[in-house]
Amino acid sequence: MLDIKFLRENPEIVKENIRKKFQDQKLPLVDEVIALDEESRKNKTRADVLRAERNKLSKQIGGLMAKGEKEEAEKIKAQVGEMAAELAECEAKEPEFAEKIRKIMLIIPNIIDDSVPVGKDDSENVEVERFGEPVVPDFEVPYHTDIMESFNGIDLDAARRVAGNGFYYLMGDIARIHSSVIAYARDFMINRGFTYCVPPFMIRSDVVTGVMSFAEMEAMMYKIEGEDLFLIGTSEHSMIGKFIDTIISEDELPMALTSYSPCFRKEKGAHGIEERGVYRIHQFEKQEMIVVCKPEDSKAWFDKLWKNTVDLFRSLDIPVRTLECCSGDLADLKVKSVDVEAWSPRQKKYFEVGSCSNLGDAQARRLKIRVNGKDGKKYLAHTLNNTVVAPPRMLIAFLENNLNADGSVNIPVALRPYMGGTEKIVPKK
Repeated sequence: MLDIKFLRENPEIVKENIRKKFQDQKLPLVDEVIALDEESRKNKTRADVLRAERNKLSKQIGGLMAKGEKEEAEKIKAQVGEMAAELAECEAKEPEFAEKIRKIMLIIPNIIDDSVPVGKDDSENVEVERFGEPVVPDFEVPYHTDIMESFNGIDLDAARRVAGNGFYYLMGDIARIHSSVIAYARDFMINRGFTYCVPPFMIRSDVVTGVMSFAEMEAMMYKIEGEDLFLIGTSEHSMIGKFIDTIISEDELPMALTSYSPCFRKEKGAHGIEERGVYRIHQFEKQEMIVVCKPEDSKAWFDKLWKNTVDLFRSLDIPVRTLECCSGDLADLKVKSVDVEAWSPRQKKYFEVGSCSNLGDAQARRLKIRVNGKDGKKYLAHTLNNTVVAPPRMLIAFLENNLNADGSVNIPVALRPYMGGTEKIVPKK
């Protein structure tokens, strides 16, 4: 959410930013919120004048009564009464104006970084760099669920009977790889100085609206019926929410956290839930990284975060690339975002396995996450997040890139301690 003062003083910058995001339908909101803000400030000024005048006249009443000038005192009392009625009206309008302004400000997108390429959607995202050599083996790579089924490692039919499409049972070696990757990612991030955390898996509505836009919320979040609780779509939601309405000492920054959680997503408006695959699903597990830092440090932290994901995937022998998200592909709160994509030997192309985002002070403004500076002045923190690893999507890249012609799958050296020393898993059928 933008600072109303910034919008008031820079309406054309805000409008141009909306155009860059191809959201022209939101352009009238800028003038609407400016008009509301002007009315609100006039109302507040009038209330301040009325309070000052009321206090001044109230003091006169006592003096007049002491002099015995009762009739004059009664006239002033009547004036004070009229002022009180008008003041009460002004005071009642203040929260109304504040709520109307906030609702609009929550919809107006954050100002994107100057380095973000302008484009309508993800088809115009820009490749930045490749890491590792993409390999297409001289044998056919089966569909990922076929690989899993050869190990008796997945049961989609049973999951469909129990919960419907978009769910799965992982079993045996495949389930073990899944859990091993999560454990490895946890330790990988701890070794890089991040504090490990397991957060709540449900959050209240004020946290939801603090961490994401209404459009994202509608497309992603599952609500718990009859309660003010939502299932998290990623642990970033509850991890950033941890700092709601707090004042952090500048000495405590940066806060670098890595969190594990299950994630739940409706995937509304997405390309659809596959019946056979586990690429786009309603439930998965994830290791995340979150940073709360000083504004001047957020750009440097952004580069550190996506590099962590690249390094982790390369340690598991998976080629990856980074993709700069264009303006039209950025969620409204994001200043800048880079996707990490893994190589798929079967598809002979890259696919998304993680996303790194700098949100500037947008989440901090919504959630009132403030920093107490060394000079005693308070300011808003910057927040960032990035996927460390999110199986089972990551399993697709893992299995395809470590598959052998005989159907066995190599276990990279880095993962072997989490697999009891196993160097290779062999199909059951």
